[in-house]
Amino acid sequence: MSKILLIDDDQALAPPLREYFSRFGLELISATHPQRGLELLDKEQPELIILDVMLPDMDGFEVCRTIRHSSSIPIIMLTARGEVMDRVVGLELGADDYLPKPFEPRELVARISNILKRSNSQPAPVEKLCFEDLEIDLECQAVTLNHKPVTLTSMEYRLLLLLATKPGKPFSRDEILSELKGIEADLYTRSVDILISRLRQKIKPANYIKTVRGSGYSFVAPKS
Repeated sequence: MSKILLIDDDQALAPPLREYFSRFGLELISATHPQRGLELLDKEQPELIILDVMLPDMDGFEVCRTIRHSSSIPIIMLTARGEVMDRVVGLELGADDYLPKPFEPRELVARISNILKRSNSQPAPVEKLCFEDLEIDLECQAVTLNHKPVTLTSMEYRLLLLLATKPGKPFSRDEILSELKGIEADLYTRSVDILISRLRQKIKPANYIKTVRGSGYSFVAPKS
């Protein structure tokens, strides 16, 4: 049974959601305060986090930023319906997906299942992709730059792998979105650009990801 952590200050949300999740083989643990949520993250080792933006003392963005300092666990952020900027900021900070409130539990379960399926179904070939000072270990799903580990979210890793497995091939934003999934179409252009920008920042000073005018992005680096 997959363990899911909910961090939301609405005390009425967790009990019915916990019962609904159990029908799909999901165990829900919850916290109404962000600090307690971070404690449960360390103690319970969940497979995914559902994180509300509006929280007491520390908002969801700050919680997401704190988690991303040490973990690449998938995060689904809950945002107020129509708050486009909340979704953009969440993606910039490393969230894997978002869902506006109020939401249908069935849709939330579907998004969780898709993310967990992608995380658990990745093949583990015993091989590495090496590009000068950048190394991608496909078996461990780990990335190093100049022999130092690079912490990537699951979405950032999948984006890097998508580009790096076909060096020189330009990928349009639509192609990237289709491969990554989980991002709503109304934000697709901005969302892909945000992911690219985050990835570039994390693998600096390497300059492997090029913007192809009118086409999208490509990975350019000679294999070592």
